[in-house]
Amino acid sequence: MKILLRVEEVARMLDIGRCRVFDLINSGDLLSVKIGASRRIPEQAVRDYVARLVDGAA
Repeated sequence: MKILLRVEEVARMLDIGRCRVFDLINSGDLLSVKIGASRRIPEQAVRDYVARLVDGAA
């Protein structure tokens, strides 16, 4: 499995649009890093985000 994911990959994983992924990044709900001009999301950050969603729904 990849350690760092592209925005498009995260969007597919979560079944949301690219713009929504950027909204989550900008709001601080989803951690990301910049590598040059590229934005990448750590795989663990996606897992943490989903865990927070599940905890909030409980």
